[in-house]
Amino acid sequence: MVVLSPSILSPSIFHFFRNDTVSNRMLVSHKKNNKSRRFLEKFTACYSVPLKPNSQNVLWRRDLLLLTLSSSLITLSPSSGCLAEEDVKWASLVDDINAYTYSYPVEVPSKKFLFKWVESRKPERYSSAAPLSPDARLRIVSERVDILDNLIISVTIGPPNIQFLKSKDKKTWAAKDVADSVLSDKSALRVTSSQRMSESSVLDAHTSEIDGEQYYYYEYLVRKSPTRSAQEANLYRHYVASTAEREGYLYSLSASTLSKQWTKMGPLLEQTVASFRLLPPTENYVPPYKDPWRFW
Repeated sequence: MVVLSPSILSPSIFHFFRNDTVSNRMLVSHKKNNKSRRFLEKFTACYSVPLKPNSQNVLWRRDLLLLTLSSSLITLSPSSGCLAEEDVKWASLVDDINAYTYSYPVEVPSKKFLFKWVESRKPERYSSAAPLSPDARLRIVSERVDILDNLIISVTIGPPNIQFLKSKDKKTWAAKDVADSVLSDKSALRVTSSQRMSESSVLDAHTSEIDGEQYYYYEYLVRKSPTRSAQEANLYRHYVASTAEREGYLYSLSASTLSKQWTKMGPLLEQTVASFRLLPPTENYVPPYKDPWRFW
């Protein structure tokens, strides 16, 4: 069962950003990387995160539609600036089937701006979910899109890629390796894992432990256009994502928009990713390994 509960959320900095030890560790590790340092500074300057409880052709058509509309409708979006600095109304999604939750923005009252979310994929079990690659390892279990504002929030589940995550002890995993594992399976093309990875460029990756659970956060660009003939060849998608492991599978939430909209929409998407949590399973929970033959 999916529960949507809109609410006005008071500004607050999320636990893993408030943790001084984690922040110091992140600052030290980013000193050698200007992009990562700017990313962290933007986090601390612009954020107020909501507190919330702890086959192939289809994907291409969606991306092409988003890219095409963006060329003509991008000027209809609100004026540039950090929307996260405004009072934002949020809603939450709770997926009992896969036992996770996250928050997403629905309105910025001060700007008289409403997000136009459409639930393109309702939450479903792993066995019946749409695959992201020909080998069907990584699958989309839920997704919502805002076509006019060119936003996508999706949740995927898939097994770790042992090429990058050789150990079964997730506490030894590096966030960059987790990102590479997920991205190596995230492609609608029949290409090798290394070729899939070349489509993406990881800008930042770090780990945080929240309520005893390891969460791996990463930011990346997808270096491709939906079609070879697409205009504005430099119009890439900018992603942020969070991944956690349960019962041998990686649960990932990613949020993205066009690169030229990142300054305006990026902070809100980062807050959405920060709100992602695995939940204690209920009687409605269906583990990914159950009934793999079932497709309904």
